[in-house]
Amino acid sequence: MQNIKSRELVIGGLFIALGILVPIIFHSFGILGQVFLPMHVPVLIGGFFLSPYLALIVGIVTPLISSVLTGMPAIYPMAVIMMFELGTYGLVVSLAVRKIKLSVIPSLILAMLAGRVSAGIAVFILANLFGLKMNSVIFIKGVVLTGLPGIAIQLLFIPALIYSLNAYTKKNLIKER
Repeated sequence: MQNIKSRELVIGGLFIALGILVPIIFHSFGILGQVFLPMHVPVLIGGFFLSPYLALIVGIVTPLISSVLTGMPAIYPMAVIMMFELGTYGLVVSLAVRKIKLSVIPSLILAMLAGRVSAGIAVFILANLFGLKMNSVIFIKGVVLTGLPGIAIQLLFIPALIYSLNAYTKKNLIKER
């Protein structure tokens, strides 16, 4: 197990809390989570600030805790699928900026692609091992098409936020610590 600093744990907890609160706010205003993907944003941003290990944990834990506390998403199958997808988001973004040294937008795109593939694999596993009545290819097409507004928001909002934070602090927040 990696040595995780207290500061990083606090930041991880903050992103988990945001991953629970932002969807609650969206749903309270009648904004559909499947369209705007509010839980995805804090997890993706977290990947820029957290080690790969902790970013993976944040991505896995956020939909699980949200499901248990709020019922959103439903624990089975959506929270399980999202645990794969969001865990992959956090891990891939963190690895992309720290190990591959990609900039923000390519890191996001890579994570989004990997996360959708991971979700498809999760659906395939759940369908074949647990009788879930879903087709993984149709599922992926559906979530991508339905989530296009959220994907656009992520590609506009997240880089702007990361670049602004870097400029504000006058240092590169996403470089290896």
